[in-house]
Amino acid sequence: MSITDIVAIIGMAVFVPLLGLLFMGIARKITARIQNRIGPPFYQQYIDVMKLFSKRSNISHSWVFDIGPIFAVVGMLTTMLFIPMGGFQLLSFDGDLIVIMYLMVISGLGIALGAGASGNPNSGIGVMRALVLMMSYELPFVLILLSVMLYYNTTSLAEIVSKQADMAWAVLALPLSAIVADICLQGQFGEKPFDQPIAPAEVATGPMVEYGGKYLGMLMLWHAIAIIVEGSLFVNLFLGGGIVFDPSTYVGMALNFLVWIGLVFLMFFIALLINAVMPRYRIDQAFAFYWKWPTILAIIALIYVMVVSSW
Repeated sequence: MSITDIVAIIGMAVFVPLLGLLFMGIARKITARIQNRIGPPFYQQYIDVMKLFSKRSNISHSWVFDIGPIFAVVGMLTTMLFIPMGGFQLLSFDGDLIVIMYLMVISGLGIALGAGASGNPNSGIGVMRALVLMMSYELPFVLILLSVMLYYNTTSLAEIVSKQADMAWAVLALPLSAIVADICLQGQFGEKPFDQPIAPAEVATGPMVEYGGKYLGMLMLWHAIAIIVEGSLFVNLFLGGGIVFDPSTYVGMALNFLVWIGLVFLMFFIALLINAVMPRYRIDQAFAFYWKWPTILAIIALIYVMVVSSW
């Protein structure tokens, strides 16, 4: 690995959390305005993270509890290396889309292990809900991934992006798959009606209830990175990765990067609007919902791709 690659990795490891925190701050402001409140400033998340990292935490239930947030952040940062971001991708190979799915699950399991070691019943309930929710949306999402991989005949995310050049986006060719993927994205973001794991009014933020100080700061960074990674995955699968301008020039590369940021925020903004007007499902309702209509639509989308591919 060259010095340039190392610098690029460090740069993205700094930029992506900062961008995610900005999105989270804007989200609080937008939600407040929808609810006819003023809300905190958009930079409040930066202040909160710095404050948390400046505090000491005297609570430690075990080494598993301590390492859980680190495991989650490192897992999501590793996932980030395989995600094209406006044409920039640090790691790529055939089958990297499958690796991305494994890494995203592993990151969530890190939080589950750490929170489960706390012994707090609210934390245990939150972990249980998070795992059930993950199992719920993973089934239709995996079916959608199969349809996209079959349609483009590749398991490389970079190749899927390149085959959507000249605005031939998959959202136009596979609209049903895109709709189901966006429904799954709502659960991945953890926005209503699929925010059961944290549910502040029910389980006091669930898995995070025992965490404070640097631990809670790391979990905020994990969520910030996850917003960008999950939103970017959808953009790469269905919106051409934001590649609109000629990537062979520096100006084109910079403009594509800005388009990518805008599209990721667009997907997050849609999730915010749904979050602001929807009530929370019970966890059994969320499970039944994902394994019913999204799964049925995902199967129909997969059959459609199989029929089209056989022609």
